Amino acid sequence: MEIRTDKDKISSFLLDDKFRIYRHLLLQLIILMITIGNFFDAPDKLNLTWNRFYGWIGYYLFLNVLVYFNVYVLYPRFLAKNKMLLYIVSVIIFTVFMMFGMMILQEYFYDIAVIHQEPSAAAIFFSIASSLLSMFLFIGGVAAFLLFKQWIQSNQRVYDLKAATSESELKFLKSQINPHFLFNMLNNANILIDEEPDMASGILIKLKELLQYQLNDSLQDKVNLQADIRFLANYLELEKTRRDKFDYEISKNGELENVSVAPLLFIPFVENAVKHNATNEGDSFVRISFSLYRERLTFICQNSIPSVESVKKEKGGLGLINIKRRLDLLFGNNYSLEQTKADNIYTVKLQINV
Repeated sequence: MEIRTDKDKISSFLLDDKFRIYRHLLLQLIILMITIGNFFDAPDKLNLTWNRFYGWIGYYLFLNVLVYFNVYVLYPRFLAKNKMLLYIVSVIIFTVFMMFGMMILQEYFYDIAVIHQEPSAAAIFFSIASSLLSMFLFIGGVAAFLLFKQWIQSNQRVYDLKAATSESELKFLKSQINPHFLFNMLNNANILIDEEPDMASGILIKLKELLQYQLNDSLQDKVNLQADIRFLANYLELEKTRRDKFDYEISKNGELENVSVAPLLFIPFVENAVKHNATNEGDSFVRISFSLYRERLTFICQNSIPSVESVKKEKGGLGLINIKRRLDLLFGNNYSLEQTKADNIYTVKLQINV
């Protein structure tokens, strides 16, 4: 049974598209409550006239234009991009422009003044100043709400990313480093320990590094790309000891020493490449390349495709959906993923900003 907390309900109301119309209705109710005072000369004196109604319509539309222009134009263009100064200047200019436009309309079309006498310059100044201050406070409240909503979205994205990362790590541990895999590696080392002790020692060292990376280093938010590449090399080298007709190649181009990436980012592609090229007929291979150009990292993974008859439909693996979900959470729209199949070679090309 799923238990929803009050915090979950608030987040759902603020973020879910199904509540979009209710959020707008709530905003209209707030604007209505603000503008309804236009019909009162005093808290206990209601004045229902056509002039007051026209004035209320103008005031109501004025606040709507002010709010929605802020929500859909000024906020995403400036405040959401941390351009605070430009946002403040734009809000001031737009609000003053709208305020004077409203005053002109009231002066010539909607005579809603309560006191029918010429006001003093000081009264006009303080009236305009108080109106502008009220508008700025209202816009500030809207901006605060939008920032709060953005903060919730950011926290939700971080939570989803951690959940997806944990899920990816768990699935990989379950599907790849399993007792059967460990048994094969240890058995190979045991067979070689008398005849080729150096090779047996190499297998155990690679297995140790493989497990150490998964159990320790992969828990970090970022790891050095070289560590990820060493993990791939160890994994493929161990795979090579299990299969007679398997080979692999890892190439690097560019200054990759100081590049950091999310842990286990490339493992699912290599895992799938190894799993889906396993065959008893002919040679099979996996080719991997990393290249860096202008802070754009390109990862290419190619694997041979066996004949249909020799392919086993194995369960497990992360699957393209989960891989793309994690990439979306990590990079948003700032990545490209391409998959092609030609001449019995399957190719995956991933490009990310680093």
